[in-house]
Amino acid sequence: MKSVLKMFVIAILFVGFTSCGNKEQEKKIAELESKLDALSTGTAATPAAATPVKEEKPEGPLPVFTFGETEHDFGTINEGDVVEHTFKFTNNGEAPLIIQNATGSCGCTVPTWSKEPIPVGGEGVITAKFNSKGKPNVQNKTVTITANTWPKQTRLKIKALVTPAAKDDATATDGPVK
Repeated sequence: MKSVLKMFVIAILFVGFTSCGNKEQEKKIAELESKLDALSTGTAATPAAATPVKEEKPEGPLPVFTFGETEHDFGTINEGDVVEHTFKFTNNGEAPLIIQNATGSCGCTVPTWSKEPIPVGGEGVITAKFNSKGKPNVQNKTVTITANTWPKQTRLKIKALVTPAAKDDATATDGPVK
């Protein structure tokens, strides 16, 4: 605990000596000093008790995703199959739509998307490719899209029932080898 306090004090001093009179830096130093005081007296709140910063809706015209569908079921596929589905959307907002990023919920789900801005009334696509290798049984995956919309993130869902691959007789065993 004392080493944590020492590191905290060193960080405060470093920030203090490098701030050059900046008001924002002075405010940060004051916040750090109050946290240090709380730690030394044992009244500090735990990090889990910190309240998350709530995003506010930006002012002005915004783009709006309108998807034909936000979920797709591939049905039953065989383990090792690579399948993909293209989600089509229209920008029904009042400003060009820009997709900043799209990420799959795991490495087996890889999205690709329209990189150019989608004008008002324009259409775009997001393709989700799912590799079922090593993913037997029911699979539910998501693609999270970050764009200049409100809210900033939109989620698309894909699912499949993956039939496990047959085990090779040479590697299959009925128990420990004697």
